[in-house]
Amino acid sequence: MPLTPHDSPEAPEVLDRRDGPYGEVVLRRHGGLLQIIANGCFLMDTSDGRSERRLIDAAADALAASGGRTAPRLLIGGLGVGFSLVHAAADPRWGRIAVVERERAIIGWHRTGPLAALSAGALADPRTEIVEADLVAYVHETSDTYDALCLDIDNGPGWTVTEGNDGLYGPSGLADCARLLRPGGVLAVWSAQPSPEFEETLRNAGFQQVRTEEIPVARGVPDVIHIGVGPG
Repeated sequence: MPLTPHDSPEAPEVLDRRDGPYGEVVLRRHGGLLQIIANGCFLMDTSDGRSERRLIDAAADALAASGGRTAPRLLIGGLGVGFSLVHAAADPRWGRIAVVERERAIIGWHRTGPLAALSAGALADPRTEIVEADLVAYVHETSDTYDALCLDIDNGPGWTVTEGNDGLYGPSGLADCARLLRPGGVLAVWSAQPSPEFEETLRNAGFQQVRTEEIPVARGVPDVIHIGVGPG
């Protein structure tokens, strides 16, 4: 059987390593893949991207099912390797695409570094805005409103990259998300595994039509997207 990039016998090559206010973030090349590691925790790589793209489409589909709207405003939580942003920018339906990313290193890797080859076109799109901020703080403090929030900053509600992210998935964090959503807006949250507890928390926070969608991946258990329609 031929080797895949995941099976590459080559040792990973560290392209950049930064220490920031949230700890260490590393960009590696392993075979043909680029990988982002935060505080020793694997976040994502450039191997697939189908679930990150589906995160955007799931939100768009839920908006369309509720009657649709003209030039909806999208907030993406987490830039990552850029799959979600690139997919959103390829869809002319979105009116504004704001991406909140707290790691300055990741933003730099997209603007002038190795990830620019993937995202340069999306970053140049006039609808795109990169906001350098902690997402938890941003949703608590901003006065902006959106039609869809697509969040992908952790490996899931129960598997966060940093301890401070926990609150985003609890009652207060979901109340902030609901406040950002225009009436009938959609919250979509990426996760590496399903969480019935998070579904229940969404319902208790007033979200409606709560469901979990599985996305098959090349290897391992499916990724999932938790989806809910905001109050009002």
